[in-house]
Amino acid sequence: MSGRALTWLALLTLTAFSGAASAQERKKPELLVFAAASLTNALTELSSAWETRSGTPVKMSLAASSVLARQIEAGGGADVFISADQEWMDYLAARALIDKPSRRDLIGNRLVLIAPADSRIELTIAPGFKLAAALGSGRLSIGDPDTVPAGRYARSALVTLGAWDEVVDKLVRAENVRAALTYVSRGEAPLGIVYATDATVDSNVRVVTTFPDNTHAPITYPAAATTGAKPEAAAYLAFLGSPDAVPVWKRYGFLELKK
Repeated sequence: MSGRALTWLALLTLTAFSGAASAQERKKPELLVFAAASLTNALTELSSAWETRSGTPVKMSLAASSVLARQIEAGGGADVFISADQEWMDYLAARALIDKPSRRDLIGNRLVLIAPADSRIELTIAPGFKLAAALGSGRLSIGDPDTVPAGRYARSALVTLGAWDEVVDKLVRAENVRAALTYVSRGEAPLGIVYATDATVDSNVRVVTTFPDNTHAPITYPAAATTGAKPEAAAYLAFLGSPDAVPVWKRYGFLELKK
């Protein structure tokens, strides 16, 4: 083989090696995020921004916090967990399945009573308010209060207001808060209780009224890296809690927490 041919072969080998190395450098490990269904829209936008900024792909699994916590307990492989209440984060913490120093409260929310957009139902929330009468022969759509955070908040509010016993047999127990929203959006339930942020993303529903904050525990979303999470999880969580993320959270109706 001539000297010129050897030179070209060496250059081709070096180029192929460099290209493979560059491709390997560009391919970063995927971050798997388990998050409450009510975060769907805002977190999709923020995760996309994070991908662009960091080059780290983000894959999300969005469902009821209870379902996700149990999946993590069963070895689901998530790097980050964002719950719609403290209880399911506590559940994983008690089992040493989250990195406790990474835990932080990201944002807050409010609880609202919704109806189909063309409904004429009007109610004012107060102790003993006539929720059962407003339902008539219909049902109240809420997240399953035995497992779903939004349903737990709803049950707490209705117990506080003295309305729970009258409606407990009239419930549609949805698997997550977005499913509860859908029942009302489709007109399958005349009323539902969801987060304020859920109501803003569906034009087929309207907010009848908002539950007073003192009728239920504060609605906060704790986030944490799981035990053994990829190193990128820390930076992702820092981004979600950064000033850059605040306008996105607010645009979707989430509440900024007091420091």
